Amino acid sequence: MIRRIALALCLLGGVASAQMAELSQGGPIEVTARDGIEWRQNDQLVIARGAARAVRGGVTIDADLLLARYRPRGGAPAEARPANEGPGGASEIWRLEAEGNVVITTATDRAEGERAIYDLDQAVMVLTGRNLRLTSPDNVLTARDSVEYWPQRRMAVARGDALVVTKDDKRVRADVLVAYFREAPTEATSAPRPQPAGRATASAPGEGSNLEKVEAYGRVEIRTAEEVVRGDSGIYTPPNGLARLLGNVRIVRGDNTLTGQEAIVNMQTGISRLVATPGERVRGLIVPGEGQNLPAPGAPAR
Repeated sequence: MIRRIALALCLLGGVASAQMAELSQGGPIEVTARDGIEWRQNDQLVIARGAARAVRGGVTIDADLLLARYRPRGGAPAEARPANEGPGGASEIWRLEAEGNVVITTATDRAEGERAIYDLDQAVMVLTGRNLRLTSPDNVLTARDSVEYWPQRRMAVARGDALVVTKDDKRVRADVLVAYFREAPTEATSAPRPQPAGRATASAPGEGSNLEKVEAYGRVEIRTAEEVVRGDSGIYTPPNGLARLLGNVRIVRGDNTLTGQEAIVNMQTGISRLVATPGERVRGLIVPGEGQNLPAPGAPAR
């Protein structure tokens, strides 16, 4: 039997324009669970167990276990609250926790992990555990250690063997990937929903926004159909399809190799070039019969 409860708790956070995982709009959160819902009044905690689900607006959180931590709205001390005041009225959720087989979905995106914490005070959602994955219409982001959403900055951070795979199979891998989103010109953004006076909103990047820039740090690797490019750090800008790698750069195509300190990769055409820096020389190992398609150092990335 699925048990149901509506948590009329307002989620407060910082100002943001992007709309993925939007949990900050007004109205109740509907929570359902197979094995029961427990309200711990003294701990100001609601626990949903067994196939638990929380829904607000267009966002759904599924997990084996859900915990909603609440407090008096506006930070009033707990002793100032009526003893029988429940998870509603003058209360607000300040932290959501999900454990086991966590799946967060919107109309366009799907995030998966073993655990998730949405801290409204810090305006950040963090996914951890095995098989971390964020799937959107244009790409798939995976990571070993964690995936974070920072809504006020319209930013996502993937840590630990982080990988972005585009729908045309372009790949960017690094120890850490930082993705920045920009607001898309949608009907929702052109006519924003009215907000209660004085109420800030918090969200995370994705729905209603698009990828503007990806910063890569540590053991960066870019793969196209023709070559592999590696470096210490890099920046990829999807709007123009260009990636810039810095530090110990190596371009490998077949048995051919070019090395230097900076490279520009055109992810749309698959053409790369090494950039000579003052006082440094670029180097290449060209294998006869295989070098005709390898760009010469300094050749333009068309």
